[in-house]
Amino acid sequence: MQSRFFPRDEHFMRLALREAQRAGEHDDVPVGAVVVHDGEVIASGHNERELRQDPTAHAEIIALREAAGRLGSWRILESVLYVTLEPCAMCAGAIVLSRVPRVVFAASDPKAGAAGSVFDLLAEPRLNHRPEVSAGLLAQEAGDLLREFFSGRR
Repeated sequence: MQSRFFPRDEHFMRLALREAQRAGEHDDVPVGAVVVHDGEVIASGHNERELRQDPTAHAEIIALREAAGRLGSWRILESVLYVTLEPCAMCAGAIVLSRVPRVVFAASDPKAGAAGSVFDLLAEPRLNHRPEVSAGLLAQEAGDLLREFFSGRR
């Protein structure tokens, strides 16, 4: 995992943060994701587990499904996934299986992160794909959203 960022990464992560804010509209954990292909956003999503009553309705899964539809392929090649929270094991598995070449995430998840915190599925050498991962971009902003959300529930 690295912290190497490119000039437009912050712009796209800010779009993911906007998606995360939308999750609050239906009382979901504020996590957002966008998929960028050839410099343009082709898909976005935010957590909708509460809204859909679906344990798989994570921001990354929703965005990957939309991206696959837009690309007409389950392979999300030549793309970057921006997500406001480190992917969990389910989402990391979907990222590997969809062949996303690069993942940029904001805040680490010390309880369920599968991109270096608890597990590192995205760097697992036994898997057939390992995306480049850049971590920590706008982590403070993403963390603030999450802390604010959870402080209201304690």
